[in-house]
Amino acid sequence: MSKYVELNSNGDYEEVTPINVSTGVSEASKIIETDASGRIDESFLPTSIGPEGKNMVASEALAAGDFVNVWDDAGTPKIRKANATTAGKRADGFVKAGVASGAAGFVYFRGLNDQVSGAVAGLVFLSTTPGGFSATGASDAGNVVQKIGTAVSATEIAFEPQPICVRV
Repeated sequence: MSKYVELNSNGDYEEVTPINVSTGVSEASKIIETDASGRIDESFLPTSIGPEGKNMVASEALAAGDFVNVWDDAGTPKIRKANATTAGKRADGFVKAGVASGAAGFVYFRGLNDQVSGAVAGLVFLSTTPGGFSATGASDAGNVVQKIGTAVSATEIAFEPQPICVRV
């Protein structure tokens, strides 16, 4: 983490740490710092620029990189792990950070999921393992086959979900 020196309101110099996440107006006029990947956090970007997504409440614990399903819980949209064993649990998005059950987390509806491991370059399908992905589509009767994107490296999947097909 870097530091810089600035003149404070008392006329004294003080050491200041740049911020790497913005919480809003309270961060006005502060110097920003890139994250460990050399990028500026999305919290600094205007709402018209940045990821297509939304903060949503999780109905179960989610791990970073999980593919998620948006579902209706008595009139309240929530997220849960997507799963190819059930037609109602198609992949609608993914999370880049873990989310506790009952907590809100940011769901990405498109984009690069860089929180996965073990991907092989090429098409990627929704897995029968909740929240997971597979290089092949589910094969058992009643399972759904859903292409969810393209693996571009062992740790990155370009998420672009397609309609599901139910196996008979």
